[in-house]
Amino acid sequence: MLSKLSNLSRLSKQLIMVFTDSILLILILWASYSIRLDLFYLPKDDTIRLILAAPIIGITIFSKFGLYKSVVRHIDIRSLWFLFLAVSLYALLWGLFSSFMRTDFIQEKGFFIDIFPRSVSIINWLLALIVIVGTRIFARYLFNDFIKFSYFNNRSAKNLENLENLDDSKSRVLIYGAGSAGVQLASALSDSNVLVPVGFIDDNKDLEGNNISGLNVHSVNNIENLINKFKVDEVLIAMPSASRSDRFNIIDKLERYPVMVRTLPGLTEIAQGKVKIDDLLQVSIKDLLGRKSVTPNEMLLGKNITNKTVLVTGAGGSIGSELCRQIIFLKPTALILYEMNELALYTIDKELSKLNVGKFNIYPLLGSVNNKLRLKNLFKRFKVDTIYHAAAYKHVPMVEFNNTEGIENNIFGTLNCAVSALESGVKNFVLISTDKAVRPTNTMGATKRVAELILQAFSTNQNITTFSMVRFGNVLGSSGSVIPLFKKQILDGGPITVTDKNIIRYFMTVNEAVELTIQAGAMGTGGDVFVLDMGKPVKIKELAEKLIRLSGLKVKDEISPEGDIEIKYTGLRAGEKLYEELLIGDNVSETENPLIMRAKEDMFDWVDLKIMLDNLSTANNNSEQLKSREILKQLVSGFTPDADIKDILHVE
Repeated sequence: MLSKLSNLSRLSKQLIMVFTDSILLILILWASYSIRLDLFYLPKDDTIRLILAAPIIGITIFSKFGLYKSVVRHIDIRSLWFLFLAVSLYALLWGLFSSFMRTDFIQEKGFFIDIFPRSVSIINWLLALIVIVGTRIFARYLFNDFIKFSYFNNRSAKNLENLENLDDSKSRVLIYGAGSAGVQLASALSDSNVLVPVGFIDDNKDLEGNNISGLNVHSVNNIENLINKFKVDEVLIAMPSASRSDRFNIIDKLERYPVMVRTLPGLTEIAQGKVKIDDLLQVSIKDLLGRKSVTPNEMLLGKNITNKTVLVTGAGGSIGSELCRQIIFLKPTALILYEMNELALYTIDKELSKLNVGKFNIYPLLGSVNNKLRLKNLFKRFKVDTIYHAAAYKHVPMVEFNNTEGIENNIFGTLNCAVSALESGVKNFVLISTDKAVRPTNTMGATKRVAELILQAFSTNQNITTFSMVRFGNVLGSSGSVIPLFKKQILDGGPITVTDKNIIRYFMTVNEAVELTIQAGAMGTGGDVFVLDMGKPVKIKELAEKLIRLSGLKVKDEISPEGDIEIKYTGLRAGEKLYEELLIGDNVSETENPLIMRAKEDMFDWVDLKIMLDNLSTANNNSEQLKSREILKQLVSGFTPDADIKDILHVE
């Protein structure tokens, strides 16, 4: 019966509710008279008219309050408040209407009294509140809890004991976490045409053996048996409040089994509105890293941004755009987006306009860091206080085969920004650098190290601008990250391409890298090289294998030729290293944040550096690539390029 009601159209359900309320309002009034007169009262002509007026008044008011548009299964406190108001207004209007009716008298225990005893109105109001509100709460229980409980119990008693009866078109899933999020997920999946939950897994020993929503709670140690017994296809992690290290440990346990692993988003992502509580995501790579986050220093975050005019170069890039997203929540006076790519600038401007909680001015400005005159004019016109210089060519092979443009943009673009900042009185200048600047084997890394040298040299003998630079490794979600590529290759059926079996990389999420960058820049005193703690290095081969297994697939190799996805090794690309470093020397000290270190490294005097930069500029403008390469070697300690410049001369 209840299942038939659930399947009715919305209009049919509304008509049933109207009809039910009409009958209830009539019965409530009849009961009100009987209670007041302390007898089984049989209404007569005038009283009947009064009673029949109740549904006409009540249904009209209930409709105006939208009671028939709300979904009974999702009644909440706000809905109950509207119910209270609607019933109260109905009782009041019915009472006023009845007081103007023609007065008859009825006999009550030998006495004649008014046809409408005034206390009937109060009794009617109280009974209507109890019955109208109560029926909806009861209906909510039936449709939202009882049906699901019956559904799960039915399935537990029949289907789970006889798995061949389960629909093979649906994926069988285990829910990791029997807390409130897990129960909500199981409830949501009761109507799913794709996923069928077969049980809970939980670390809490007190929950083991319990039955929640018709599903048994099992021990974590019993995962393998459950996967085999119930032919499980997926494990859904429903622990949005778990720390990253806890998620890492859970995923590490599940990675060995041939099931797809997905997860509910974290509470932070839910709070920021990026995802909904009922979203199921593929396991995030940040969960695989297991990095512990450190609470940011709010004072450092706002020091160079709050109530200041901030400019971000390369504002449409991976790092630049995330810088902008975090900056707007720190309430600057104005934010200037400087970007040479029109589409990228348009995209980030539109996004920030929606997020602009402070309602300050955001200026999207097209331009290149090689246009020194435009930079200087902008810095002066807007009276810029803080610059985050994220504009750079970062893709190693691209810069290697377009080295003159890499030198022009990364070195002389930085020089233009720095000189313009000094001449315009900018107070703070933060360069976004890279671990590839340490003993580089490629042009990109060498150009970023020269950019660092420029800022180090500018930090001496002047107190106008505080220059600092922040050096970190690979950023998850950036345009050059391997993770999106791996996921696409898995979806395409493989193979996954890895350059070398032994290649390792440091990884950090883009939001964490930017958050630490902002804090590091606020600690700068002039010429500081800040290095972010990137955690443990990750072997790319092992990362690819984990992603394959967590997608419910097998790695295809010599040991498992029947596997699903093969990993192919393509060889190191031009200028690529097997591993990256973060420090050139050993002179490093701690800062206020345990994830940020301050490095003391060798530098050039500006007079000497300028001579070499002038020579580099001349060679670069004349496309004398061999000479440019030699000057870079003189400038950058440890620069040992892998690619022979003669092999790429045909490109430019």
